[in-house]
Amino acid sequence: MRFNSILVANRGEIAVRVMRTAKSLGYRVIAIYSEADSEAPHVKMADEAVCVGAAPVGESYLDPQKVLKAAADTGAQAIHPGYGFLSENADFARACEQAGLVFIGPRPDAVDLMGNKAEAKRRMIAANVPCVPGYEGEDQADDAFIAASKDIGFPVMVKAAAGGGGRGMRLVHDAAELPDAIRLARSEAENAFGSGELILEKAIIQPRHVEIQVFADVAGNTIHLGERDCSVQRRHQKVIEEAPCPVMTPELRARMGAAAVEAAQTIKYRGAGTVEFLLGADGAFYFLEMNTRLQVEHPVTELVTGLDLVALQIKVAQGEDLGLSQDDVALTGHAIEVRLYAEDVAEDFLPSTGHIDLWDPAAGEGVRIDAGIATGLEVSPFYDPMIAKVMAHGPNRDVARQRVIEALRNTGIFGPQTNRDFLIDALSQPAFAAGEATTAFIGETYSADDLARQAPSTQMVGAAAVLLYHSEQHAAHKAAIGVDEELLNWGSTGRLSTLYRFNFDDNAIDARVVAGDGKSWTVEMDAGSVTVSLVSWNTHRACLTIDGATCVVVFALPRPGTIHLSMADTSATLTNVLATAGMADDAAGGGRVLAPMHGLILEVHVREGQTVKKGDRLAVLEAMKMQHQILAEVDGTITAVACAAGDQVPADELLVEIEIDEDTDA
Repeated sequence: MRFNSILVANRGEIAVRVMRTAKSLGYRVIAIYSEADSEAPHVKMADEAVCVGAAPVGESYLDPQKVLKAAADTGAQAIHPGYGFLSENADFARACEQAGLVFIGPRPDAVDLMGNKAEAKRRMIAANVPCVPGYEGEDQADDAFIAASKDIGFPVMVKAAAGGGGRGMRLVHDAAELPDAIRLARSEAENAFGSGELILEKAIIQPRHVEIQVFADVAGNTIHLGERDCSVQRRHQKVIEEAPCPVMTPELRARMGAAAVEAAQTIKYRGAGTVEFLLGADGAFYFLEMNTRLQVEHPVTELVTGLDLVALQIKVAQGEDLGLSQDDVALTGHAIEVRLYAEDVAEDFLPSTGHIDLWDPAAGEGVRIDAGIATGLEVSPFYDPMIAKVMAHGPNRDVARQRVIEALRNTGIFGPQTNRDFLIDALSQPAFAAGEATTAFIGETYSADDLARQAPSTQMVGAAAVLLYHSEQHAAHKAAIGVDEELLNWGSTGRLSTLYRFNFDDNAIDARVVAGDGKSWTVEMDAGSVTVSLVSWNTHRACLTIDGATCVVVFALPRPGTIHLSMADTSATLTNVLATAGMADDAAGGGRVLAPMHGLILEVHVREGQTVKKGDRLAVLEAMKMQHQILAEVDGTITAVACAAGDQVPADELLVEIEIDEDTDA
């Protein structure tokens, strides 16, 4: 069936990215959205948009009938699922076909087969594709996994048979940890994918995660488009991806590419797919899984091949040949992509939510930024915390790396906590710069102390104080009548000075701004003083000279007395508590356990009157598709349990109250 209209059954950056290509090819595009996404960029970009329900994914994006009804109501002829949500749901692909819609993706039987890690692995073993030793049996009893683990040997990886993205996955180092890991992985898998089926695999320590992009048309022509190295991960979720792999050789690429093509041809694959492998230091590689959809990291392949993968998907879905042979595929230069997550790195990468006070992406040679956010919108707790992808292409790896770093430095993203500063640091690490990063990179490179929130430097405090002072003075001058500009910064007793008191981790940082000549100020602090000169200024960017060194500061002023700012590799939010006294309640103490974010309480493990020790599990909260264990921070006795399984709780809601033992070092 030929088609000229496409409903994009997704949200965020991937919906925007698919629409961009579809519109450029002349297709009419239709968006779907939840009540939480009514003002989202993908909604505004579409030719038509349909609300499909409330914010929770099960009531909107993951409801096949609502998506199909939206297609019928708008006259859509094809559906592009993006990634995540229904993209690897074979029943949805079948339902599209039954409704007379073209599913822009593989055949349902291929989705079924490769979407189940256990069955996929069995098929790959039969096709002589190298696989990691493990257990993918139909017996899902805990005893079966425990018995299999003894044959496999520890460490092992417990994995959800359906889905991916690190959800339903646990690394287990010894037998005592296995039953709890199985329970948690199964629960997380059921909530994320609707299936609690698990597999076990031998944990390959410190491998590279290398994947091959494959493409096949309806006639069976199958090629690969080279590889991507996706080794830099945290909690089994990718953070940095690049193409080509830094240690790839032509001979190894040929062998891995041939294995990936064989995997696709074995199941009569159609469209875009990715075959993922673990690559050992000895050059041995093992099949991990096949993703039957477009990958998050597909742009790095586009940047090194010059191909538009969404355009190829649409072409194949129209029944056309690829029009490419393996000899036509050439890799030029190097590309690196980083995933910009809304997360608090200092809190073990805990997802973050909230109002986006500023989204101001950078531009530059070779730079591409894919995003689905905008200033003024909310990062909600209902969806994945990835909010944008920053990538760059260059003639070689180091140029691409430096371009991504500069793009991150010049991108303004304020409101929720993000991993911007962490990404800049990771890209700058010697091991990454040398192309040596494996899946162990983050764990080997960073300790908890390394990831802890750092106090702002005197230069950053000085810049914040001057920018606040200047903006407040500018606003007051505009509102005043008949005040000569030459009188600014002057009082009857001489040059004016203004005290700012910033609070950082319960420590006050005093900064006194002493006015100079109208474009230069001295900022006095306990740690020393700095001289700040204003070179230029606009809404969100200022060029400052601090003690003679010139720098560009990206900033936002979301409310009186508060400033977000980024200077080179560091970001901070500082609030002048002298201007906001009485505006906020005191933070809770260690005995008051608050929800770290909006989410669903899945389990409560304590009751009133129970004694607990620091580190004991109090509850399990699900947010942003992940399960988070709420742990006691002190020894004591539970005096109140303010939540129950099934409760939706907002951020900072009281969950549990603990009377702290007097001898506890809280």
